[in-house]
Amino acid sequence: MTATTSVSAQNGSDSDLETITAQRLRAHVDHLAGTIGERNIFRPQALNTAAAYIEQTWRVQGYEVIAQEYTVKGVLSANLEATRTGAAHPGELLLIGAHYDSVYGSPGANDNGSGVATLLELSRLFSRVAPARSVRFVAFTNEEPPFFTTGQQGSMVYARAARERGDDIRLMVSLETVGSYSDAAGSQAYPPLFRFFYPDRGNFIALVSNFSSRPAMRKLARAFRDSSEFPLEYLASFEVIPGVAWSDHRSFWKQGYDALMVTDTAFYRYPYYHSRADTPEKLNYEAFAVMSNGLFRALVLIANEQ
Repeated sequence: MTATTSVSAQNGSDSDLETITAQRLRAHVDHLAGTIGERNIFRPQALNTAAAYIEQTWRVQGYEVIAQEYTVKGVLSANLEATRTGAAHPGELLLIGAHYDSVYGSPGANDNGSGVATLLELSRLFSRVAPARSVRFVAFTNEEPPFFTTGQQGSMVYARAARERGDDIRLMVSLETVGSYSDAAGSQAYPPLFRFFYPDRGNFIALVSNFSSRPAMRKLARAFRDSSEFPLEYLASFEVIPGVAWSDHRSFWKQGYDALMVTDTAFYRYPYYHSRADTPEKLNYEAFAVMSNGLFRALVLIANEQ
């Protein structure tokens, strides 16, 4: 796809070049959910404009961008890929992904403009370091219904092709709805019984995995806590628990890869989930930036582990 959209989030002072700021995250979310708005197969021009924005952002950061194109309902769609090649183990991959489509009827600021904003800022910072393992960034299309869990979901297409190529993906990290935080008592809900074990304030970021990916999840949790004081909770559970498998990490589980989701817990916390009210001003960008910087430092540790 040809990039034609201006990259408004590339502007910034010299002092924020080595960190993720609230202003940079807000610029990405504003562009995706404000300027572009609802973006999905039912609004193909908007979906392609979002893809062009991501592609241009990565090219400005110095990456070669590969598009994995396929047609759904007569509409050309694309997963986009950019890779920071590892210095010591280039064939070993840490894959970080986020879907850039939004659900029908929603501008998708938090779901998943926030995930894409983090993805673009992580890639920007990784372009300035030399990880031992390769770090691959993937923007997935068609995650939302009616494609979720089907063979036409972008991450299903990508993960299947990765397995067929023999890609050595050591861990897949799905960035899903990561911009909402609150210190208010009662701001966090859970499935039945979970409230007895986790806090009632929605001020934390969560790591979620299935049981087979639990060791990898715990490793990332330790790295995050070594890198940041931002509140973190984590859970390995059954895939049938509502929300546990509700993102692109599920596609990689199906192909036998370790994978986990990084999330603010979406509908368990965010009242505007999958609605027209999921707009950019609803997010807590200051907390969002602190979390994103901690996540970057943790992922550097994972990319460099022996």
